[in-house]
Amino acid sequence: MIHLTVNGRSIEVDEGSTLLDAARKAGVHVPTLCHHPRLPSRAVCRMCLVEVDGESRPQPACVTPAKQASRVTTDSAALESFRNTNMQWLLARHPNDCMRCEANGSCQLQGLASDYQVVNAFEFVPRGSPEHPERHLTDHTSPSIWRDLSKCVECGLCADACGDAGQRQHVIGFAGHGSDRLPVTVFDQSLADTNCISCGQCTLVCPVGALIEAPDWHDVLHTLDAHRRVSAVQVAPATRVAISEEFGMEPGTVSTGRMINALRQVGFDYVFDTNFAADLTIMEEGTELMTRLKDGQKLPLFTSCCPGWVNWVEINRPDLLPHLSTTKSPQQMHGAMTKRGVFASMLGPAFASGEAEPYVVSVMPCTAKKDEARRPDMAGDVDHVVTTRELAKMIRARGIAFGALPDDGTFDNPLGESTGAGQIFGASGGVMEAMVRTAAHFLGEEDSLPLEWHQLRGVDKVVKTADVPGLGRVAICNGIAAAQELLEDESWRQTFVAIEVMACVGGCLGGGGEPKSMDPLILEKRMKAIYAIDRQAPKRRAHENQDVQKLYSTQLKHPNSPQAHALLHTSFAPRHSTRSLLMRFLDCVDRRDGPGAAALLHPDASWSTASPFGEIQGADGIAALITTRLPPRKQGPAYARHRMVSAADANSLAIVTPAGERCSFSVETDTLPTDGRDRLVIRKLVRHIP
Repeated sequence: MIHLTVNGRSIEVDEGSTLLDAARKAGVHVPTLCHHPRLPSRAVCRMCLVEVDGESRPQPACVTPAKQASRVTTDSAALESFRNTNMQWLLARHPNDCMRCEANGSCQLQGLASDYQVVNAFEFVPRGSPEHPERHLTDHTSPSIWRDLSKCVECGLCADACGDAGQRQHVIGFAGHGSDRLPVTVFDQSLADTNCISCGQCTLVCPVGALIEAPDWHDVLHTLDAHRRVSAVQVAPATRVAISEEFGMEPGTVSTGRMINALRQVGFDYVFDTNFAADLTIMEEGTELMTRLKDGQKLPLFTSCCPGWVNWVEINRPDLLPHLSTTKSPQQMHGAMTKRGVFASMLGPAFASGEAEPYVVSVMPCTAKKDEARRPDMAGDVDHVVTTRELAKMIRARGIAFGALPDDGTFDNPLGESTGAGQIFGASGGVMEAMVRTAAHFLGEEDSLPLEWHQLRGVDKVVKTADVPGLGRVAICNGIAAAQELLEDESWRQTFVAIEVMACVGGCLGGGGEPKSMDPLILEKRMKAIYAIDRQAPKRRAHENQDVQKLYSTQLKHPNSPQAHALLHTSFAPRHSTRSLLMRFLDCVDRRDGPGAAALLHPDASWSTASPFGEIQGADGIAALITTRLPPRKQGPAYARHRMVSAADANSLAIVTPAGERCSFSVETDTLPTDGRDRLVIRKLVRHIP
């Protein structure tokens, strides 16, 4: 142990601690802007400078090791003056539009400016450089993450979270020097054009409003205020153990009932539990695994409920697509069942026929869920996705005293019952553990195999494995960096029968949309709450969910049935491929989105429809056909969508039509210069009927 004093207070810290650790243990506040407990410190903001006896100049507390018998001062007049001047320089390069900023109230720069009562002493100098006009300061191209580099403080946390210290994606990195220094994307591309997987870890560590989740909560409140549609909201398992942090409660506080009551006060007509669909996911995915084992199909099976992981595979390793489970994520399953399943039928004939549809919102810990909701063949099932942080903003905007609400709210049915297996989806390893629990039932080993698989649990950025008697060896990858390590050699192909991957360390509870926290143990605290809910659940296996069983008996017949595949399964394609273009085009056809389809076409494109419509010429003509000449779009239980015959064959353009008939397409592509870059578009589309 190391003994030292901070502002005259004796303190004892562990070997390897920094002066910042010592100050915080002593209860002394030292300001920081570039420090995060899960990332290496860069010591660039200089706000944490402290004086150490024997040193000729102030030292950055975040990187200076604590030494035996050191005497540290954090609040001298010279230090206070320096911090004030430093803040003045930062504010001179900041737009200071706090009233409109999404980080208002949680911005560390705003908090420090208030603490130090900083005045604007210098002339405003905007960020960016006239020498690099390609470095756009504002980028709203991604459906998940927005950038506004005019607010950047150059802390470097986003680059570290995206780099080797975090996700190993390297989408964001620094460019320029001095006043021109900014975190930019590869080749200054818009975020939507990069290999970004939308995990949102950059938004989780950004101390200001330079990187945020795409804000959908305003639109949600406006829609609720209009009262034109029946509204339903589903809530993910990780949100209920984290939302309380936004209102000053202890990390790990379970606020399920309080959260449900808040959502009703926000204005939702129905409040459902995403855990219901998590149980449904296990029934589908578990059955798919057993079928692959029985029929000798492609193994190992990779889970597909994490959209960040699916994005990574489609972008970086399309050769893995045949290994992905075709089951949709719980969010998208729940959305499909709400709009096109049992709930729509319950609302009445207009909803059952698809003439009307409910307004569906999901509350997720994940920013990647926002772009997942727009994927081909799933777009429209969930109208808006808001993060846990956005939910907190909605609650505050309504003036709801969250902490004073009773913790007695209950989810609505028929999409509200769940088991403990559904709840542990919120933690890394939880999907695999839930699948093993039900696989044991399928194998007739329910009584002999353990219910809890502790060897699959934890929040370390590693690969964990377990041997399941009767099934084989399974693995979980805690974070996309761990998955990349697993895939560096080919041994996984022969070693495992199933592999779970969560893009964020800790799983959903560490997602990019969760509350920001400087607590180094925050993931452990949330994880304990997740498993506490599971232990207290009266039913802990997905197949014990009676509402799920009723759903199969009344609508879906059995897991992996044709009916289940139509609603609960999806397809994949390499990003920027011909197959991906076709899937996106047919999705626009299903949703009657003519302008969206036109954006995928060359202006002189043609479409041979093999129907009474004949051959349609030009992107505008095709858009007009989709928007005005096709029958109106419907969303009810009887309405289906185009689906790929093969869920993962990158070369297959065979389709199942909404009427259940099979056809295929031939597609000629071309490139179209857009914003200085070539974009892949459809030049000729021909439909073939057997």
